[in-house]
Amino acid sequence: MNRLLLSEKLREFFIEDIGTGDLSASVLANQEIRASFIAKEDGVFCGKIIVLEGYRMLDSAIQITCLAEDGESVKAGSVLIEVSGPAEAILSGERVILNLVQRMSGIATETKRACVIAGDQVKIADTRKTVPGLRMFDKYAVKCGGGHNHRFGLYDGIMLKENHIAAAGGIMKAVSEAKEKSGHMQKIEVEIETYEQLSEAVKAGADIIMFDNVTPEVIANWLSIVPDHILTEASGGITLENLSMYAGSGVDVISLGYLTHSVKSLDISLVVKGAVKHDTAAVL
Repeated sequence: MNRLLLSEKLREFFIEDIGTGDLSASVLANQEIRASFIAKEDGVFCGKIIVLEGYRMLDSAIQITCLAEDGESVKAGSVLIEVSGPAEAILSGERVILNLVQRMSGIATETKRACVIAGDQVKIADTRKTVPGLRMFDKYAVKCGGGHNHRFGLYDGIMLKENHIAAAGGIMKAVSEAKEKSGHMQKIEVEIETYEQLSEAVKAGADIIMFDNVTPEVIANWLSIVPDHILTEASGGITLENLSMYAGSGVDVISLGYLTHSVKSLDISLVVKGAVKHDTAAVL
């Protein structure tokens, strides 16, 4: 994860939530507490870096002990992270940090489920269907769940979809233009829905062909005309219920938009365990 961007994002989120000051936590000035992040359900934890960087920004006096690592499967009741220090800072950062950790853990958990169903025969990938501003967090969570990242944005991959092809006047023209304008490091992916489009994409020299809303049975049949050097991807309408059929179709990658656009957060709470007791026996 880009640490500079992470700091920038967390700063933005804290400013939005805390504003000019946390009126509720201000009554706890000069108090120190112990608290634990606890999983309330089984899942995959993701967000250690959020806790570490977030509390570092709010108050460097906060002590943090991590008992779970990103990508680790956890059980309900597990203590994930323990924190101690200034109560005001710990509680002021609670909501922002929990919102991100719960969302990321939910994505990692669902990604792990998909990867288990798909097995080793195919890669599970995300899409660009993320909430604006949260893409870095969402895609990091997918990787922690065992998945793979598709392109991060429009700037790091060429993907010719239905509207690009229509505007260019066909797959041949669209791919030709893309090859002329792209560098030697950039691959070109073409989205297809019909056999005719598939044939054209192969002839045009696409590097990757994405089967969009094509059934697994049809994909398995169409793959016979796709050369081995062309990577294949399936997307559209794929759920946990039909994922195994797509995984067995022979495609190389399955991209799942629901991993990040229909997120169910993992239930995690921050529970205060009590005040920090300082040893005063040695004080004269």
